[in-house]
Amino acid sequence: MSACCRVDSDRAQRIAVMSELVAYVDGGCLGNPGPSGIGVVISGCADGPVRIAKWIGRQDNNVAEYAALMEALQYAVSRKARTLHVYSDSEVVVRQMTGEYICRSARLYSLHWTCRKLARSLKFSISHVPREDNAEANGLAQTALRQRALPQITLIAADQS
Repeated sequence: MSACCRVDSDRAQRIAVMSELVAYVDGGCLGNPGPSGIGVVISGCADGPVRIAKWIGRQDNNVAEYAALMEALQYAVSRKARTLHVYSDSEVVVRQMTGEYICRSARLYSLHWTCRKLARSLKFSISHVPREDNAEANGLAQTALRQRALPQITLIAADQS
């Protein structure tokens, strides 16, 4: 097999791995509302898990939770993933996204609508997990919100192992 074919084969494998992603998302704030951050851990990427920690300003907890979900959806769509399964410890977000609850909150409606629109471009699913099963995303969100002195801090890291 030529080197060119090997590269194309490697690229195809990488794309196949990228097509199915799993994300753990969390948003948090100090006070409600208060300084807020999001944490996202995405697995299924060719280079290993991607971790995102981002300061999002002064928000309430539900806005932060939706912002974390939107970050995962935007990542998946931008990487042309086919499938995204999200785990969140926010019952409100999970139940609104699955249609079990109707989103009537004016402050959440546009975030909910945007997330639903992004989700339609994927084979999307979302499940609730207990907070203790979402510790890594929670830790990233807590790190981001405590870095409020450095606005717009974004950490995106993939394991290189």
